[in-house]
Formats: sequence, structure tokens, C-alpha cells
Amino acid sequence: MTRLLLLIFALLVPGFAVAAPPPVILISIDGFRADYLERGVTPNLAELAATGAVSKGMRPSYPTLTFPNHYTLVTGLRPDHNGIVDNNMRDPRRPGQAFSMGNRAISNDRFWWDGATPIWVTAEQAGLRTATMFWPGSDVDIQGVRPSRYLPFDQSILAARRVDQILAWMDEIHPAFMTLYFDDVDTDGHNLGPDGPGVNVALSRVDGEIGRLRAGLKARGVEANLIVVADHGMAPVSRDRITYLDDLVPADRFEMVTRGTLSAIIPAPGHESEVRKALVKRHPNMTCWDKAHMPRRYHYGTNPRIPPILCLARTGWLIERHGVASYRTGGAHGFDPYDPAMAALFIANGPAIRPGVKLGHFDNVDVYPLLARLIGVTPVKGDGDLKPFKAALSH
Repeated sequence: MTRLLLLIFALLVPGFAVAAPPPVILISIDGFRADYLERGVTPNLAELAATGAVSKGMRPSYPTLTFPNHYTLVTGLRPDHNGIVDNNMRDPRRPGQAFSMGNRAISNDRFWWDGATPIWVTAEQAGLRTATMFWPGSDVDIQGVRPSRYLPFDQSILAARRVDQILAWMDEIHPAFMTLYFDDVDTDGHNLGPDGPGVNVALSRVDGEIGRLRAGLKARGVEANLIVVADHGMAPVSRDRITYLDDLVPADRFEMVTRGTLSAIIPAPGHESEVRKALVKRHPNMTCWDKAHMPRRYHYGTNPRIPPILCLARTGWLIERHGVASYRTGGAHGFDPYDPAMAALFIANGPAIRPGVKLGHFDNVDVYPLLARLIGVTPVKGDGDLKPFKAALSH
């Protein structure tokens, strides 16, 4: 019985009372590679893992990029199915437009997001209040619905203020579902590389804010179910490990819609055969495919927003074109989701979670049905499955 039906039943049946499920807070620590938890600099997360459920490593969806995986986590649909197929993309129905994370005039158009139903939309439609302290898509009127409270992404808002806002919303409207997003670990992972001490500083800082969140909830007498995730991991890259596509085919024969750890390529009109012949094969440090022949394990290649040719770099390498400003080269993600360097953090803790549960590897599409179960709403049919969490649920 869904949460809404229980509430209706309570209104109609005299003497029937039902307590609302504890609130659910979905916390994303962008770029938190699963093995960062073993560095000994995150005591609050370590306690959550020890007294809740923790995974050896959650497998991100392909491509292992920020927008596609955040939308997968809250929709239960892989990027190929939810429509957010890349951080940068085109759609044949919108010629001349280019979606990118930094272009809000275009990326905040619900056209790009309406192919899936994020969990806050389902909850709001069920009469439950939600609040999002940043999440890709959460400030867009997806299917005409926004969270009851939200803020557009602003990187200048520091982690402490984000936690304060979550607690303020908890006081104000008592949301059934909330999101909290931290970008510190991803930013320092890109700039400093994942293996240097600089990332540990970001890990410790975010961990401290999660401790402050827990203390704030405890002071309010709120027992929340916390789901702590990452969208992907991180791997070191450098300027001496770059494959240049225009060494293989002249630069005027193709367009790179995206570049870096992976590249999506549109051949110039009339040069389709030439570009395919030059690129679609295994190369020393990358592999390129026609979109229709992507390996099945990537679950990618059917969406019309995906360009005709896709190249994936070997972990640690980059794909570029001469004369273009180089991709940042401290750390990067976007590599094979089955590579351990891309494995993402997953911790669940709260009254609905059994303590001391060790989970195996699972795909991040499975998080959505878990969220729906904890919130008490009927999930939209998707690609995920609740089975990986059966042992972790207390009832």
C-alpha cells in the first residue's frame, strides 16, 4: 500500500492511525570513488557504513558522467532511456541547439528532461512535499512539476550553507524526500587528481558537513533514512596520454559533440564512410563503435540524441583534437563503468535499514526503486530492481 493510500485510509476509517514513513534524504558526493571510504578521513561516513548498509562499489551507468548518472539515480532509467545521454548533447528535433551543463537557457528547458519521471515528481504528484538542495534537473518544471522547495545550482554556495538549508526546509515544511549535493570531492579530484592528498581535504570537509547534518537532525528529533551515493569515481589522467582524432582523419571531416574520456562524433555530410573507416575499430588507447553496435553491457546506443560514432578512451587516456584547449588533466571520469576506478559510493542508513549489511556490486539504476520503497510511493517502471537491497531492508 502506498503512502498516499495509507493516509487516505486513515482519513476514511475511524480509529485507524498510521505514522508517516521517516523522511528520506538522498545525498550525492560527486566523484566519491568507492574506495575513498578506506582512506580513514571520513569518520562520519564510516560510522554510517558500519551501522547501516554499504556496497563494495556501485556501478555507474554509461557514460560515467555527472548529468546522466544523477538523472539515472532519481529515475531508475539508464541514460539511453531517460534522455540525458551526456553532459553535452544535441537533439535532431532541435537543430542548432546544444545542451550543456553551463548553458542554462537551453538546459533548463523541460524538453530535455521530460523523457523520464524523477522521484520528486512522483512524490509531489502523490501529495508529498519534496525539497532539493541541488540536483541536475531539480530546478526544471519536469512534466510541469517542481519540488516544493529548490534552489538552482550555484557552486559558490558552500557545503555548510547547503546543510543549513536542508535543516531549514526540514523545520519549514517537513519534506518526505530531500536531496543534498556536494561537488567538492569531484572538483578537487579533477584539479588535483584522485591519488594526491588534496582530495583527502575535500573528503574530510564534506564528511564533517554530513556529521553536522546528522547532529541537526538528531537535535530536531528527526530519524531520517539517509542514502549516500556518488555518480561515478575518478581516475588520474595526464597530457602525455592523449589520442588526437585529427591524427586519424582530417579535422574538417567530423564534429566532436563531446570530448575527453569519451567522444561522441558526427561525421561531416558526405564523409560518413571515410570517418567510419578511420575511426570505427579498436585503437591502441581507445575503441570506437557505430552507436548501433555498442557493447550490450553499456546499455547505450538507441537514443536519437546519441551521435552516430562513439569513442571510449582506455582508462587514464583522453580523446582530443589538435588546436582545442586541452581537457583538464588531474583526474577524470567517463571511463568504462566496469572499471573499479569508476565505482561509486553507496551507503544507506536509517530506521528502515538493517545495521552491518555488506552489499555486493549493483547498478545505480537500482537506487530508484529503493527510494520509492522508502518514501512510500509507487515507482514508475524502469530499468532498476529492488533485489540488491532485500537483505538491507528492516521490513
